[in-house]
Amino acid sequence: MYPEYLVTPMREELTRVGFEELKDAEAVKNAIEAPGTVFVMVNSVCGCAAANARPAARMATQNSKHPDKFVTVFAGMEKEAVDTARNYMLPYPPSSPAMALFKDGKLVHMIERYQIEGRPAQMIADNLVSAFDQYC
Repeated sequence: MYPEYLVTPMREELTRVGFEELKDAEAVKNAIEAPGTVFVMVNSVCGCAAANARPAARMATQNSKHPDKFVTVFAGMEKEAVDTARNYMLPYPPSSPAMALFKDGKLVHMIERYQIEGRPAQMIADNLVSAFDQYC
């Protein structure tokens, strides 16, 4: 677990643009299983989250077609919420950061850490926008 003062600015990067923080298993379950589309970002303190993942997620929220809901869980903080989100992301192995798009409770698009590391935020955002255009 990280000190809250350390992760607060990282949380706010996403909540400022409309992401809802999910802090327990029930909230994750309710969000993912709800009808419609939901984008889940597994946030992280790592450098690739700061330089690539969070900026890409913020950019993608600006697309004209987007999920009904944007939510986030924070790796290393709310373990129950993160574990529950990761269970919905199976068969993909746990990674953070990670990004997943669900439609009517089913995983339809996944971006793992290895697809985030070393890639420009715009490239990741373009990947997300393509998924949003297809599924939302």
